[in-house]
Amino acid sequence: MSVFVSWSGGKDSCLAYYRALGKGMDVRLLLNMASEDGARSCSHGLSPELLRMQAEALDLSLMQGKTTWENYEDKFIKALILLKGQGITDGIFGDIDIDEHRLWVERVCHNCGITPHFPLWGEAQYKLLKQFIDAGFKAVIVVTNADIMGEQWLAREVDMKLVSDLAEYGTITPCGEAGEYHTFVTGGPVFTKNIIVTNYEAALRDGHWFLNIKSAEFLEKQAAGLI
Repeated sequence: MSVFVSWSGGKDSCLAYYRALGKGMDVRLLLNMASEDGARSCSHGLSPELLRMQAEALDLSLMQGKTTWENYEDKFIKALILLKGQGITDGIFGDIDIDEHRLWVERVCHNCGITPHFPLWGEAQYKLLKQFIDAGFKAVIVVTNADIMGEQWLAREVDMKLVSDLAEYGTITPCGEAGEYHTFVTGGPVFTKNIIVTNYEAALRDGHWFLNIKSAEFLEKQAAGLI
């Protein structure tokens, strides 16, 4: 089977992709949905340049659709139809435990003749977060819900100190599955090279803090850092 990954640029979609590779799936492409002007990805607020850097480091193609939240489903279906026409029959999704999300994915994929897979589904979130870290992946927080997590969480590395702080905080789902925070993956075992963020600024919009990454570059894996 030929497979695409529903790609946010964050840790959950990355871990789902990693597991799909472990099952021998032939992953061909990353699918990401962006704002209507194409300036940033939906939910994670990542620029197309950052997503292309991830795709290059993973040696995969990137397909990016443009949408609003109002017509998201129609645009996503059109993207799936295009992929189906290219011979891609299956999709990988990083959903963990929100039934509404899974039911939506299953419905739209079924309508397009795509078989969805959920490698992370139903697993304990702390376990998944620890597996992501233990596997050697690197990521930083790029979005927080301002009502729950303040600006100070931005640019935090996803490491065991973060796991501890999230547990101490008490009201945040460990993987941010309820939208408390989102991440940007900068490296890991399936990356051919790492990404280092060299310039950024914090911005508050629509009730969320965003890490606006203004520049980033590749580094050899042995020399790479984060922010």
